[in-house]
Amino acid sequence: MLTLTFNHTARQRLPGTKAHAIIGVVASGNLEVLLERLLPGSDCEVVIATPVKGFDETWKAVVDEFVERCSPGGLRISINDGGARPDTVFLRLLQGSALMDAQ
Repeated sequence: MLTLTFNHTARQRLPGTKAHAIIGVVASGNLEVLLERLLPGSDCEVVIATPVKGFDETWKAVVDEFVERCSPGGLRISINDGGARPDTVFLRLLQGSALMDAQ
């Protein structure tokens, strides 16, 4: 199992009051994403566990684009990958941030 960690400084803290959210199911051959409001200010950490090697730059590009679009400051995001495509990863990240942003 490969573990990748990306640390970012978002433009702002993600709005909302939810402490955590989970989206997706890794057993489906997809992935699950756990978002936790644990970090201070605009800090954002994304930790990915994946069995698929050789896609570090693809993961980085997906995470960079997500942070730029959604500004998930204050979140620690854990991704348990089951071989999901990049567009599915991005969709799950968007869905998770929307859950965290809900009041």
